[in-house]
Amino acid sequence: MTQHILSGIKVLDLTRVLAGPWCTQALADMGAEVYKIERPGVGDEMRHSPPFLKNPDGQPTRDTPSYISVNRGKRSLTLDFTQAAGRQIVLDLAARCDVLAENFKVGDLKRYGLDYDAVRAVNPGIVYCSITGYGQDGPMASWPGYDPVLQAVSGIMSTCGIPEGRPGAGPMRSMVPLVDVMTGMISTSSVLAALFHRERTGEGQHLDVALLDVAVAATTHLSQNYLNTGRVAGRAGNGSLLFAPSNCYRCADGPLLIQIGNDGQWARLCKALGREQWLSEPRFQTNAARMQHSAELDLEIEAVTQTMLRGALTTQLGEKGVPCGPVNSIADAFGHEQVVHRGLRAEVQHPQHGALPVVRSPFRFSRTPVDLRPPPQLGADTEGVLAAELGLSGAQMSALREAGVI
Repeated sequence: MTQHILSGIKVLDLTRVLAGPWCTQALADMGAEVYKIERPGVGDEMRHSPPFLKNPDGQPTRDTPSYISVNRGKRSLTLDFTQAAGRQIVLDLAARCDVLAENFKVGDLKRYGLDYDAVRAVNPGIVYCSITGYGQDGPMASWPGYDPVLQAVSGIMSTCGIPEGRPGAGPMRSMVPLVDVMTGMISTSSVLAALFHRERTGEGQHLDVALLDVAVAATTHLSQNYLNTGRVAGRAGNGSLLFAPSNCYRCADGPLLIQIGNDGQWARLCKALGREQWLSEPRFQTNAARMQHSAELDLEIEAVTQTMLRGALTTQLGEKGVPCGPVNSIADAFGHEQVVHRGLRAEVQHPQHGALPVVRSPFRFSRTPVDLRPPPQLGADTEGVLAAELGLSGAQMSALREAGVI
């Protein structure tokens, strides 16, 4: 039997929507047993985000791609912890778990006696990960925070989009929920680091992960440049604030992104395009000069690329060490030869849908491979987990069901 890196670790998952579930899915992929707590009859909000999948007989189900994308490998328990009996079950489960992850607004779980101090009282070694929009303290701590809002507040959105003075100018959010996904990644890293700390010291701790903190940290050199020089990054469209040339260039059959990062790559691009004279052109000899004349340079490059087929040019440039790539649709991306080679479209066996395609986990370990398992049906594991973990009898669970607790 394959040993997974988090085999034996139990996670109590009180997260919903995207950032928190991304983290707990990553822990599940690494082999942790993840108990996802969902509202009876309702479940995670992502279960209500269309489209709804149909089963092999063509009948609609309650399964959605949104839910599947961040809940693989978990076990679903329906539990109403606004009731005293439900709260007690959460505490009893928490006492047996290594990690508790939650993304409720600050103070919400304290009202139900499920905050860090309450859980630590029954399990001093718990790693309790709280994921919020703005953090556990400060004037906006109680505010809700969603990915697009944090793209705006952090300054990320101000750097994306067409520059002023051009058609369509204005700030632009990323449709990919980058702040949510990065927050899921930071939460995963934080949990793993805290488990390592506990392994060495026996101490649990409270993790305060904020979308705001992650989003601001993600601006990296743009923020550092502001802090050191006072210069505020503007929008560059598909260009770069650091290097030139960098842009999407039309080919005969679609756009190609070329990103030059040093003079060696620039020289190789010139040779590949048959324009070695650019190397002695004063406007283009240094990166600083190319940045100053980037608009002119883009026009000259596109005059060449628009006569060429994108696939052939991509191969030619890539083999010569010039960073480039076609601007793919999502569908195109899953047909890309390296995506296919890396197996980024994976499959899990689902009880209703059979072979269900999923996006492969980005974590790869040589000795402890990830374990891709299907997402759970709502409440499918409630009785099994409560019987195995807490020893509840069938009669006890019938009473809880009658009371609407499970």
